[in-house]
Amino acid sequence: MLGVEELTVGDWKIARDISEWIEIVAIVVISLSVVISIVLSVRAAVKTSASEGQRIFKQEIARGLLIGLDLLIAADIIRTVTLEPTLENVAALGLLVVVRTFLSWSLQLEAEGRWPWQAVSE
Repeated sequence: MLGVEELTVGDWKIARDISEWIEIVAIVVISLSVVISIVLSVRAAVKTSASEGQRIFKQEIARGLLIGLDLLIAADIIRTVTLEPTLENVAALGLLVVVRTFLSWSLQLEAEGRWPWQAVSE
């Protein structure tokens, strides 16, 4: 059995396992957010109006997607930093973070009607 001092960067099986579990959790979070969003929006549409149901659907699904995206970014960071820290993989991770950040901002704009850096209007 290898001691910690004998491990090379590519031997970190635990990091690979952790990143895979985080990805699984992200998939579960996104999937549950879709189901919860549908249930809450149908309930709101029945009780109030279809437009209120649509608003709630957008808000709830955006929250779940944002959490899922954050988890996926965390998994990618763990995998890139511990398992394959090549310049090409770090550049790919950087591009992925930029795309996901833009997507996160777009989701927040869609759900809340404001950019993340704008103050919440009363």
